[in-house]
Amino acid sequence: MTTYVISVPGTFTADIGADTHDRLARALRPADPHSTRMGSTEGLDALSVNEDSTFTLRLTVEADTGPHAEEEARRLAGSALRDAGLDERSAALGPAVITGIDSEVR
Repeated sequence: MTTYVISVPGTFTADIGADTHDRLARALRPADPHSTRMGSTEGLDALSVNEDSTFTLRLTVEADTGPHAEEEARRLAGSALRDAGLDERSAALGPAVITGIDSEVR
Protein backbone atom coordinates (compact mmCIF):
# COMPACT_ATOMS: atom_id res chain seq x y z
CA MET A 1 0.00 0.00 0.00
CA THR A 2 1.11 3.50 -0.78
CA THR A 3 0.04 6.74 0.87
CA TYR A 4 -1.24 9.28 -1.63
CA VAL A 5 -2.14 12.92 -1.14
CA ILE A 6 -5.11 13.61 -3.39
CA SER A 7 -6.57 17.02 -4.26
CA VAL A 8 -10.27 17.24 -5.04
CA PRO A 9 -11.39 20.66 -6.32
CA GLY A 10 -14.92 21.90 -6.04
CA THR A 11 -17.27 24.87 -6.03
CA PHE A 12 -19.78 25.90 -3.42
CA THR A 13 -22.90 26.89 -5.34
CA ALA A 14 -24.53 28.31 -2.21
CA ASP A 15 -23.13 30.36 0.63
CA ILE A 16 -21.81 28.25 3.46
CA GLY A 17 -21.58 29.63 6.94
CA ALA A 18 -18.76 29.29 9.43
CA ASP A 19 -20.63 26.42 11.13
CA THR A 20 -20.77 24.41 7.88
CA HIS A 21 -17.12 25.18 7.19
CA ASP A 22 -16.19 23.92 10.68
CA ARG A 23 -18.28 20.74 10.28
CA LEU A 24 -16.60 20.04 6.94
CA ALA A 25 -13.13 20.60 8.40
CA ARG A 26 -13.95 18.18 11.26
CA ALA A 27 -15.28 15.57 8.81
CA LEU A 28 -12.01 15.78 6.83
CA ARG A 29 -9.77 15.44 9.88
CA PRO A 30 -9.20 11.64 9.56
CA ALA A 31 -7.75 12.14 6.07
CA ASP A 32 -5.74 15.28 6.92
CA PRO A 33 -2.54 15.44 4.82
CA HIS A 34 -0.57 16.82 7.80
CA SER A 35 -0.13 13.17 8.84
CA THR A 36 2.26 12.70 5.91
CA ARG A 37 5.81 14.01 5.60
CA MET A 38 4.87 15.94 2.47
CA GLY A 39 1.69 17.40 3.96
CA SER A 40 3.52 18.55 7.04
CA THR A 41 6.44 20.01 5.07
CA GLU A 42 4.22 21.75 2.52
CA GLY A 43 1.68 22.93 5.11
CA LEU A 44 -1.20 21.33 3.24
CA ASP A 45 -4.59 21.97 4.79
CA ALA A 46 -7.39 19.48 4.29
CA LEU A 47 -9.72 22.32 3.25
CA SER A 48 -8.86 25.52 1.38
CA VAL A 49 -11.66 27.91 0.39
CA ASN A 50 -11.13 30.78 -2.04
CA GLU A 51 -13.01 34.08 -2.23
CA ASP A 52 -14.76 32.97 -5.45
CA SER A 53 -16.41 30.00 -3.63
CA THR A 54 -14.06 27.45 -5.14
CA PHE A 55 -12.37 25.06 -2.75
CA THR A 56 -9.83 22.28 -2.62
CA LEU A 57 -9.97 19.22 -0.40
CA ARG A 58 -6.57 17.60 0.19
CA LEU A 59 -6.87 14.08 1.50
CA THR A 60 -4.49 11.33 2.55
CA VAL A 61 -5.48 7.96 1.11
CA GLU A 62 -3.92 4.51 1.39
CA ALA A 63 -4.27 2.55 -1.86
CA ASP A 64 -2.58 0.01 -4.11
CA THR A 65 -2.78 2.19 -7.23
CA GLY A 66 -3.25 5.81 -8.22
CA PRO A 67 -6.71 5.26 -9.74
CA HIS A 68 -7.86 3.47 -6.56
CA ALA A 69 -6.53 6.38 -4.50
CA GLU A 70 -8.42 8.91 -6.61
CA GLU A 71 -11.62 6.86 -6.32
CA GLU A 72 -11.27 6.57 -2.54
CA ALA A 73 -10.57 10.31 -2.24
CA ARG A 74 -13.78 11.14 -4.11
CA ARG A 75 -15.69 8.77 -1.83
CA LEU A 76 -14.17 10.38 1.28
CA ALA A 77 -14.82 13.88 -0.06
CA GLY A 78 -18.48 13.10 -0.80
CA SER A 79 -18.94 11.56 2.63
CA ALA A 80 -17.37 14.57 4.38
CA LEU A 81 -19.56 16.97 2.41
CA ARG A 82 -22.68 14.99 3.34
CA ASP A 83 -21.58 14.93 7.00
CA ALA A 84 -21.36 18.72 6.83
CA GLY A 85 -24.90 18.94 5.42
CA LEU A 86 -23.88 19.59 1.81
CA ASP A 87 -24.82 17.68 -1.34
CA GLU A 88 -23.65 17.60 -4.97
CA ARG A 89 -25.89 20.57 -5.80
CA SER A 90 -24.47 22.82 -3.08
CA ALA A 91 -20.85 21.63 -3.38
CA ALA A 92 -19.97 20.34 -6.84
CA LEU A 93 -16.75 18.31 -7.00
CA GLY A 94 -14.25 18.21 -9.83
CA PRO A 95 -11.90 15.37 -10.74
CA ALA A 96 -9.56 14.00 -8.07
CA VAL A 97 -5.85 14.43 -8.83
CA ILE A 98 -2.80 12.88 -7.20
CA THR A 99 -0.71 15.73 -5.84
CA GLY A 100 1.78 13.65 -3.89
CA ILE A 101 2.96 10.19 -3.00
CA ASP A 102 4.38 9.67 0.46
CA SER A 103 5.64 6.30 1.62
CA GLU A 104 6.73 7.54 5.05
CA VAL A 105 3.85 8.42 7.36
CA ARG A 106 4.77 10.10 10.66
